[in-house]
Amino acid sequence: MDNRIERYLKQTYIFKDLPEKYIKLLATYFRTIKVKKGEVVFYQYDESTDFYIVLEGKLQAYISNEEGEDLVLAVFKPGDVFGEMSLFDGKPRSATVEAKEDSVLGVLSRKKFIEILKENSTIAIELLKIMVKRLREADKMIEALAFFDVSDRLLKALVTLAKEEGEKTKEGGYRIKKKTHRELASLAGSSREAVTKAMKALTFRNFIKQEGDYIYISPEAEEYVEVQLT
Repeated sequence: MDNRIERYLKQTYIFKDLPEKYIKLLATYFRTIKVKKGEVVFYQYDESTDFYIVLEGKLQAYISNEEGEDLVLAVFKPGDVFGEMSLFDGKPRSATVEAKEDSVLGVLSRKKFIEILKENSTIAIELLKIMVKRLREADKMIEALAFFDVSDRLLKALVTLAKEEGEKTKEGGYRIKKKTHRELASLAGSSREAVTKAMKALTFRNFIKQEGDYIYISPEAEEYVEVQLT
């Protein structure tokens, strides 16, 4: 057994309050796999039911429409988990999960999981908490899609991304690596054409500027998001 599984389980908010004996038990049922950058762990509608914890790397979950446009639902980093819905109900996947970096995952099969639950109901109760959290996050996304226009949605996504992986500038804003318009469209839940117009609008409002390989986000943009879009 990979020792990192138990260590990350102890740090994961779903399991951290479990008695140590349950964490040790749970860890023994995991196996580890490696996935390369760009590799898909599972596709939307796949009939797989495994549960995953990220040990190394970064992955993202997204859904696609008939035009081939993607909407990013979540980004997973070490300590994050995914796949819990199918683990519980055995139904097909609700989204595609793809590795954005070379990654290592701990995997728990549904068959083994059911065996554990039959003997340890405490684990089931803790896992219910993450399902509630994901539902709340989905509600926020639905609200954003309903009430924010494309430029506001895009700005909110850029500021969130900047806080997660951007660099602070001396002016007090952020800079992030440039994204393709397809990637930006996924973040904003819109089309590439609409994102192109939104980027021009945000530049005109001095919320962002593009130089070289970077997008610069102003302090005013962060303040606008915090005051107007939360």
